[in-house]
Formats: sequence, C-alpha cells, structure tokens
Amino acid sequence: MQVTVRYFAAAVDAASREEEQIDFGDGANLGDLKRELIDRYGDSMRKVVSSGSFLVDEVVSSEDSVLLSRKVDVLPPFAGG
Repeated sequence: MQVTVRYFAAAVDAASREEEQIDFGDGANLGDLKRELIDRYGDSMRKVVSSGSFLVDEVVSSEDSVLLSRKVDVLPPFAGG
C-alpha cells in the first residue's frame, strides 16, 4: 500500500519536506511508520514521533497498533493554553 505522509511544523524540519509517498505491506500499522520515519530521518524525527501524534483516517492517534490509511499526517506536539 502506498501511503501519503504529510508533515507539519517540526516534522517538516525533521524530514526536510512537506509530503512524501512511502510503500508499506498490507496490514502495516502506525508503529511501522514510526520506525520507517526514524530510520530515514534520525533523532530529529524520533523526537517528533515520540511526543507528537498522527492523523489516520481523520482520527488523531499515537498508538502503534492503529492500521495505516492511504494518508497519514504527522503532527508535532502542540503547545496550548
């Protein structure tokens, strides 16, 4: 399955791009994506995926077991108040 991964804020900085396509086998999950991103982009992406969240099928998640959809957004941690 080809997944469109979109990056925002600190994730853009870590990946040096706003979007890319990554191929995964059927049944791939968010844990697979996290490992792939860390392998590609190193410690700066590790910080993003360990403290940020992901939008998968329009639902925010950070659980490794969530199955990937065709589009996943990588969201950095948000400051708020």
